Amino acid sequence: MTVLPTTESVGTDPLSGAAARRNGARAVLRQLTSSPQMIVGAVLLAIFIVAAIIGPLVVDNPDALVGTALQGPSAEFPLGTTQSGQNVFAQLLVSAQGTLIVGFAAGIIATILALVIGVGGAFVGGYTDDLLNLFTNIFLVIPTLPLVIIISADLSTKGYSTTVLIIAITSWAGGARVLRGLTLSMRSRDYVLAARVSGERTWRIVLVEVLPNLTAFILSSFIFSVIFAILTQAGLAFIGLESPSSQTWGNMLYFAQNAEALSSGAWWWFVPPGLCIALVGTALTLVNLGLDKVINPKLKVVRPAAQANRKKEG
Repeated sequence: MTVLPTTESVGTDPLSGAAARRNGARAVLRQLTSSPQMIVGAVLLAIFIVAAIIGPLVVDNPDALVGTALQGPSAEFPLGTTQSGQNVFAQLLVSAQGTLIVGFAAGIIATILALVIGVGGAFVGGYTDDLLNLFTNIFLVIPTLPLVIIISADLSTKGYSTTVLIIAITSWAGGARVLRGLTLSMRSRDYVLAARVSGERTWRIVLVEVLPNLTAFILSSFIFSVIFAILTQAGLAFIGLESPSSQTWGNMLYFAQNAEALSSGAWWWFVPPGLCIALVGTALTLVNLGLDKVINPKLKVVRPAAQANRKKEG
């Protein structure tokens, strides 16, 4: 793993260090904007985020009966209507917010849990690390999706917060296990030992010396936690374990399935929410690929011309 330079290694002059950081930030920005995966993924994700923000503002009541039953796409209703005459496009816009809130909130909580348990336990060591590692292994051997279904089915309270917590507490273990292994290999490195000898506090060593070198995996773990949360929420809603009043793409699929939209040929009811879920997952994956190529130098592609020049110089 590539070790990121600390501020001390940049130079003793604070002005030169600040200039180096600015130049580094510009270089990273140039690499991000030159990555096709990053651009496509960021544009797709931005479209869904904007839709999630403006959806509830432009749609007063997505459940309002505004047309005839199962009316196909038209100028008035771009995605047709449901069996009850509701506007599918309006429901799709409003449901974007609920789906993304669940996905990103669960991803943030799961990533924080993985960091605290994985990095914290490995860096502290001793019995604390042993207990946290045992706790992590217990969660790893339990099948995640059946556990989520059982917990959701037994809870009487339904809603966004409940779903977020259920998904977060069942999806952190994999990331914590990998973070623990990486931290164990880093805590005995020279720059960490030097920081300890110099009297640096443990929390500062973790924040300044350890976490910057885990950036690539932390971002990757967060992105895939968001994807897992969105898919899991859609699965829970599809089998009827979500609150019917929740506006999410999963609930749209649930109502479409209950109304036999597939057998009725009302493809405009179930295809759009399913396609949106797939596109959000694709966008997040592309963003992860773009970030990984910038953060991880081993993944950078060497162009043929540059490769030939290197051979000539060699």
